[in-house]
Amino acid sequence: MDLFERLKASDQGHLGKWSEEADGYYMFPKLEGELGPRMQFNGHEVINWSINNYLGLANHPEVRAADSKAAEDWGMAYPMGARMMSGNTAQHEQLEQELADFVDKESSILLNYGYQGVVSAIDCLVTRHDVIVYDSESHACIVDGVRLHLGKRFAFDHNNIESLRTNLKRAKNLTDVSGGSILVITEGVFGMRGDQGKLKEIVELKKEFQFRMFVDDAHGFGTLGKNGAGAGVEQGVQDEIDIYFATFAKSMGSIGAFIASDKHVVKYLRFNIRSQIFAKAMPMPLVVGNLKRLDMIRDSAELKDKLWVNVDYLQAGLKERGFNIGDTDSCVTPVYLKGTIEEAMVLVRDLRENYHIFCSMVAYPVIPRGMIILRLIPTAVHTIADIDETLTAFSIIKDKLEAGIYKTQADEIYGVPKLSSATN
Repeated sequence: MDLFERLKASDQGHLGKWSEEADGYYMFPKLEGELGPRMQFNGHEVINWSINNYLGLANHPEVRAADSKAAEDWGMAYPMGARMMSGNTAQHEQLEQELADFVDKESSILLNYGYQGVVSAIDCLVTRHDVIVYDSESHACIVDGVRLHLGKRFAFDHNNIESLRTNLKRAKNLTDVSGGSILVITEGVFGMRGDQGKLKEIVELKKEFQFRMFVDDAHGFGTLGKNGAGAGVEQGVQDEIDIYFATFAKSMGSIGAFIASDKHVVKYLRFNIRSQIFAKAMPMPLVVGNLKRLDMIRDSAELKDKLWVNVDYLQAGLKERGFNIGDTDSCVTPVYLKGTIEEAMVLVRDLRENYHIFCSMVAYPVIPRGMIILRLIPTAVHTIADIDETLTAFSIIKDKLEAGIYKTQADEIYGVPKLSSATN
């Protein structure tokens, strides 16, 4: 069959098959106006709980001034070319060293994008003789990096140390024969559930199985640990994290990422990681702007303090109102509800249109059938008034869901045969 004809005839995948109902509203929505806790959506103001601007730096006046000046000084094109060929600068190297110092590692390497960087780093670090053991609920960038691995890989049950031990035994049996190494991959904070990875417990297995540990700390960097240095600092095991990754797309409110490790590891990555060798260098305004953001994370403790005031208030308020927020011990705040995809769509539209609350909806296939997650991301720039208004709205929609109102509306709007069969 012709490639284009096959794509046209396909069901468009798990997400694409919902495009007629979801495109432009539930998926690819357009939030407009000044970036912040209140933005414009579908013609009205909403309280926005869907951007990972944890410390409020994305639109901070000092950051905007630094970004603007850097763009004026350098333009968006400089430096041209990949860093290995013609695109390296003293400022790129300064940012790398300051990041390494901040997370207590010897060296670091800048990545243009976090997703791309993790995929490429995993591919770069291991050979077919090595075995990867990774948490089953790892972010898609880890999963896709593991998929490139030519050797064996085992997924352990989420945050289950006994499952990890079982899979480490399997890995060791293989590496004892192949002469390869074991790489364990987990996260500092899991972005969907909000629970921290069990870094301390994982580290305790290193002597027995002699593995190296790669930690994706995208949601922990800037939000956990002294001065926001991450989940490893929070749990007292930063020195045992062999390869530390964090992105600029969350607490930094920017673009890019970095990996920090021992000097010889970073040197190897620098000369072998394909996503950076063959990509244009990070533009200078982003480098200079990220230096400013890092300064503010280090020197403005009040931002992290205010973030956690809001996190604690929101999460306590949800619990008091009978909501299940799971095992989160981070800023990520998932609200677990029971319902179909159709009910979830009606519920979210009600939240957005009638209560002016904008948050992300997660349903099957990301989570099991019959479950809905409303994912809230509190930030330092939200107010107590924002949280109170949101808690009131959530109490109302919870009552409607439990009373079957959304199910009745979903059946009327979508029709039972049309969509519910997709969730069976």
